[in-house]
Amino acid sequence: MTDTLSENLAVLRQRWPELAARTEGQSVDGLAVELVEGNEQTLSIDGIQLTSRHGRLAEAQLQAASLPEGAPVVHLYGFGLGDLQRVLLAKPRLERLQVHILNGALLGLVLQVTDHTDWLSDPRVSLAHAGDAGEIQLPFFALPSELVLAEDAAAKIRDRLVSETHLAFNNRAFTAQDPELVARLQDNAPLLSSDGDVAELFGTIEGADVYVVATGPSLELHYEHLRQARRPGGPLLICVDTAYRPLLERGVVADIVVSIDQRISPRHLPPERSHASTLVYMPLLAADVLNPWRGRRLATYSASPVYAEARRRWPKAQLHGGGSVIHPAVDLAVRMGAARVTLFGADFAFPNDKTHAGWQDGDLGPQLTHARHWVLDGHGGRVRTQLNFRSYLTELERYIAQHPEVAFFNTSRGGALIAGTSFDENLARD
Repeated sequence: MTDTLSENLAVLRQRWPELAARTEGQSVDGLAVELVEGNEQTLSIDGIQLTSRHGRLAEAQLQAASLPEGAPVVHLYGFGLGDLQRVLLAKPRLERLQVHILNGALLGLVLQVTDHTDWLSDPRVSLAHAGDAGEIQLPFFALPSELVLAEDAAAKIRDRLVSETHLAFNNRAFTAQDPELVARLQDNAPLLSSDGDVAELFGTIEGADVYVVATGPSLELHYEHLRQARRPGGPLLICVDTAYRPLLERGVVADIVVSIDQRISPRHLPPERSHASTLVYMPLLAADVLNPWRGRRLATYSASPVYAEARRRWPKAQLHGGGSVIHPAVDLAVRMGAARVTLFGADFAFPNDKTHAGWQDGDLGPQLTHARHWVLDGHGGRVRTQLNFRSYLTELERYIAQHPEVAFFNTSRGGALIAGTSFDENLARD
């Protein structure tokens, strides 16, 4: 044991004995470590450079400047080499700095090579493993290098951090002044004034079982079950728009179809056999999708500012928005009174190297070759995904956590593990 490690661990044992024991038992053998030199020195871990190699203090000062001035409590995700911690602790108004460890092996390594006793001994500092928490804390700063290096146990927290960081960027395309969106809402004004309100469905199936069907690859494992379940007294079936056609082609007619996206076309929602299905829609859908629909049409909104004027002129109930059509579909099931919601095709990932059920690679978005991220699947292994899918998963998990009165079940172990759900042992597939 090096003197540096021994001294660092002495502080940990005194202040956080359980964390110290956990750190001492942590192997660092799996890390590929390289010393990187410039004007200063830093470490590269598995090809990811932890900090600047030219101006570590200047980098930490720039990072600290992004946090609210005068915030009494700051949460730092990532341990790094201690530079940002020291800059933050120099702020006179800081009362508590909570450091959340994203990679236990990385912590064990940096404790060997860098003296952290000065800031670890500061009574304002708290230290914990990020993966032990279920949700992120604000305000926060997340060290970019450690978001990439996050261990599996911290994957859920990493995904929440990335989603929160990207929130403003993701919303940039949805402004109330966007000429294309304004024109689309104007085109749909006659429908908004005459179509029904999604609230007509609320509370109509209290205590019922509801199937919510998305378009993940695992849906292909359940077509036969869904076909057999379409019997009198069977579960209500709500599907997202892109699942409508694949289901229809296999003889499965949804009770309700939910659609929110302005890019949906008659190719996704062919109207010819739509008389038996209710379409719940947000008014960015194109008129050539809405007008030919032969079944019941009910309008809804999200809380987006895009709909502010439409909500004022044509009041309709809102459904939860989280970036994907699965969020309002699940919210509709809950608001209708479901006691049990079973998810099909809610993979948020590309199990078995496939992007969607019933569609060719790239038909509904980026191709499989663009999937450079991962989430944990139902077996605890990594499965490929794309960044926006991780954000959609995060928002669904948050929604589920807010509705403990409803039992949520998943049917895919090959897709993303969804916190707050249980696997339906009769239906879950790999």
